[in-house]
Amino acid sequence: MRTIIAAALVLGFVQVQSAAAATEIATCAPTSEPEIAKLFDRWNTSLATLSPREVAKNYSEDSVLLATLSDKPRLTQTERIDYFEHFLANEPKGHIDSRDIQIGCNWAVDVGTYTFRLKDGSKVPARYTYTYEFKDGNWLITSHHSSMMPEK
Repeated sequence: MRTIIAAALVLGFVQVQSAAAATEIATCAPTSEPEIAKLFDRWNTSLATLSPREVAKNYSEDSVLLATLSDKPRLTQTERIDYFEHFLANEPKGHIDSRDIQIGCNWAVDVGTYTFRLKDGSKVPARYTYTYEFKDGNWLITSHHSSMMPEK
């Protein structure tokens, strides 16, 4: 079997990929801002299940979670599940306050502010960034950064 290698000079760097990878990159999944916005709704709905494993299904295996209420980067599904075991105990419900969505070929970024209401009635306003990748027919979170709003 013969492998064809495609190379391209991009911003001074040489990118090498197989013909199969080149075909995958060239095929962009159709999407829209409303569809990407619904990915947060999917994630937020998974919080309501109170199942850390259900929430973790939104993340790619190699994604990075820099969570609102943790100092530790969560780099594996096991670490993400551990975080959500603690976070879900607060029964969080998220609401988007403002957002900006950017879309590329099989990737999207959703950046903005959101507020979580917790079961004790308290609110946690925060900033967020979700990056997504379309792979194997599904949009998954590849990185998620969330930090509480600084005090005024």
